[in-house]
Amino acid sequence: MRSSRFPINENSAFNWRVLSKLWPFLTEFKTRVWLALGCLVGAKLASVTLPFVLKHIVDNLNLESAAETLLAIIISLIIAYGALRLANVLFGEIRDMLFGRVTERAMRRIGLKVFNHLHRLDLDFHLSRQTGGLSRDIERGTSGISFLMRFMVFNIGPTLLEIAMVIAVLLYNYGFTFATVILSSVIIYVTFSIKATDWRTKYVKELNQADNLSNTRAIDSLLNFETVKYFNNEEYEASRYDVGLANWENARRKNRLSLFALNGGQALIIAIAMTSMLALAAIEVANGAMTIGDFVLVNAFTMQIFMPLNFLGFVYREIRGSLTNIENLFELLEKTPKIENKADAKDLNVSQGEITFKNVSFKYHDKRDIIKDISFTIKPGSKVAFVGESGTGKSTLVKLLFRFYDITKGQILIDGQDIKTVTQESLRKHIGIVPQDTVLFNDTLNENIKYGQPNASQQEIDEAIELAHLRDFISKLPDKENTQVGERGLKLSGGEKQRVAIARTILKRPPIMVFDEATSSLDSQSERLILKALSNISEGHTSFVVAHRLSTIIDADCIFVLKDGQIVEQGNHKQLLDKHGVYADLWATQSKNIPTNT
Repeated sequence: MRSSRFPINENSAFNWRVLSKLWPFLTEFKTRVWLALGCLVGAKLASVTLPFVLKHIVDNLNLESAAETLLAIIISLIIAYGALRLANVLFGEIRDMLFGRVTERAMRRIGLKVFNHLHRLDLDFHLSRQTGGLSRDIERGTSGISFLMRFMVFNIGPTLLEIAMVIAVLLYNYGFTFATVILSSVIIYVTFSIKATDWRTKYVKELNQADNLSNTRAIDSLLNFETVKYFNNEEYEASRYDVGLANWENARRKNRLSLFALNGGQALIIAIAMTSMLALAAIEVANGAMTIGDFVLVNAFTMQIFMPLNFLGFVYREIRGSLTNIENLFELLEKTPKIENKADAKDLNVSQGEITFKNVSFKYHDKRDIIKDISFTIKPGSKVAFVGESGTGKSTLVKLLFRFYDITKGQILIDGQDIKTVTQESLRKHIGIVPQDTVLFNDTLNENIKYGQPNASQQEIDEAIELAHLRDFISKLPDKENTQVGERGLKLSGGEKQRVAIARTILKRPPIMVFDEATSSLDSQSERLILKALSNISEGHTSFVVAHRLSTIIDADCIFVLKDGQIVEQGNHKQLLDKHGVYADLWATQSKNIPTNT
């Protein structure tokens, strides 16, 4: 989906809005930029002076003068030529060194900006994103920024300046014909390069899209390695990946052929221009109007002008491709989060931990209501549970409490403060969660637990490990707390991951705790231990529990029974059983399914 602010126009050479967005990143090191520009001017002056020194060397070799005088002149000119050649290279290297810092800092700033922006985007964006394609867009975009900033500033402008200087020198010293041949060749070359490059942009985009698709399929398959193995679908995954690779191969072939056409056309223009210039110079020498030194100077200038011109063609092609990649990056930055803090949002102040849902309604899509006019209050320090069949909206309530989505109607209050009026950071700071599906970082157990409170001491981490009943498990591991859990925690069982999540929440110690099927992956013995631990740490904290196994919430102060997005029953365990309603039916069903032996 393309951003309206940065539309792709295949007939346009440059998207100047992208360039305007990049320019501020150059100004952080203004002194370095000016020094680099000074080195650039010095390098170009040395470059334009070199052919003149070469001309005088050749002309002096043809003079009939005293040997000593002639030798001294020639040696001086050769030294001057060498000094100018060295200056040209050194100025260029110093320029690159100075501007390298500017480029690297800009890439760092932009990379961090994109990273922070992605974390600001709403849950709905991240649920529908394709991680593989997204990572490739970011990678190519930042690389494109590096190329664009370096070559746009220090190659395109300076190359055009050098071409103008050379044409002026030829016009002044050798007349209209030489200058016209060079000027015409430059115009034809630049026009052809622009038209041909714009024509082949579609092939670059096709290649990028095919690369994104194949990369996304590979990453999705590897992330779901266990699922692939469970269903014995290795060949199916390989065939799907091969389809992506076949598209990539075909797109790359088209891209390569179009590049051949572009390079061939450019080479033809350069060959004709250089041949014409040398032929004109040779005729002038034969007629006695030019010296051998002049012939060498014209040849040197012709080569000197077409070397950067040929490089200009390469740079233009790369910049055009870079702009295509950078546009994808800026599209991410142009995406606005659906959930944003209000301009006058204040920090949430939790003194008691009372939660109130007042006439709350919510729907993910216009055609389907998920939550329908729900109202309830959770008293400070109490434990309240939500039960019901799958799809009744239990977990949606958790997402609404965290403000991952904004409600369609009504209010959600914490200690009387509407969560829409407080900052999202302060809201989530005061809520801890043990989710049903715990995903861990590819790091050590210790670091994953520490994630609940990055500034926690090792003693606090050890206490959380004890309370989550992880100590026995950790003690049996060869590397103890430093054991790597693998990508998404795949080296741990479901129950072990949930204990890590519990330890992480214990470490955070928020006033409001949310348990979304927090013991669903535990065996009966572990569940009893964890429930006891949760009961201890929940004292004085408001507990918001989403449960499927009713045996885990019989001690809840109040149980809300959901059906079709509405509260149909409420009360404690005994009261709900006495009603002989929906809860009693759920309890009876689960009681029948409890195994009599193991």
